[in-house]
Amino acid sequence: MALSLKIRKLIEARDDHCYHCGQTEELQIHHRRNKGIGGSKLLDTPDNLMRVCAAWNYGMEADPRIANQARAWNHKLPLWERENLPVFDRAGGWWYLQPDGSKERSDWKDAAF
Repeated sequence: MALSLKIRKLIEARDDHCYHCGQTEELQIHHRRNKGIGGSKLLDTPDNLMRVCAAWNYGMEADPRIANQARAWNHKLPLWERENLPVFDRAGGWWYLQPDGSKERSDWKDAAF
């Protein structure tokens, strides 16, 4: 993934752990809405990006059960869904990821988890 250095630094500063398991080592930057192979850089925005562990990142693409859980937590979004939905962080509840690279707490409640 060829993100700009500015975007990469914003995401790394905001996300110091995996949203799924809390791991802090060997994190990968994940697109909530997939770019697809050779996709548009228009989806390389802080509100569409989050850091997760390699196992969760791979699982979201390879295992339908994990993909369903990722959708319930808004870690994985359909192409038609906007990035303004909050994401679930197992270490701290629901958060809105902002276009400026910050995040704001949400009171979002969902029985899916």
